[in-house]
Amino acid sequence: MSATLLLTDPEPETRGLLERELPRDGFQLVGSGAPCDLVLAGDVAEVDRWIERAPVIVLGHERDGAVQAFRRGCDDYVARPFEYQELVERIRAVLRRAHPLRPEVVDAPPVRVDTRTRVASVAGRRLALAQKEYELLLCLAREPDRVFTKVELLRDVWNYQVPGRTRTLDSHASRLRRKLRDTGAGAGLVENVWGVGYRLLAAPLLE
Repeated sequence: MSATLLLTDPEPETRGLLERELPRDGFQLVGSGAPCDLVLAGDVAEVDRWIERAPVIVLGHERDGAVQAFRRGCDDYVARPFEYQELVERIRAVLRRAHPLRPEVVDAPPVRVDTRTRVASVAGRRLALAQKEYELLLCLAREPDRVFTKVELLRDVWNYQVPGRTRTLDSHASRLRRKLRDTGAGAGLVENVWGVGYRLLAAPLLE
């Protein structure tokens, strides 16, 4: 996987290791003023600086610093001392999540989502969806019949790394189910699996 990385770690030993080894694994290190695909931050305090620019992995000094880092919005936290190869795999995993290879059209009959135009339809009838309703439906449609947990959906759709008590998912799911019902497909097309999460059923449940 070829990608550009910004390394902000000030520690000479860690920086020397990464500057030597990361290019060997196909990564290009860039300066702070250049565009990058991912930031390797040397401290939790740096997350706020870089989070709007690219995904951030924090190379932390304390194992209990992960909670604070995730609350600030980082994509992963690696406590020192770390195994270099594990760090490489974590980098690749974050890059896959940030730049996934996805089909342009997702078909989960009767649902069809065209990601190029951001148009979702049910049995040919177009849905008028708000942004998060669209993203929720797309997430469910990529793996129909799979039960997504609330933690997964809050992470993947809302980027909640450490979700607390929130009704955000349930309220959006309720609106999405109502819009599906208005197309004639039935609100049961998106099923609430009690105590777990939601799934998109492969066939509509007419109500």
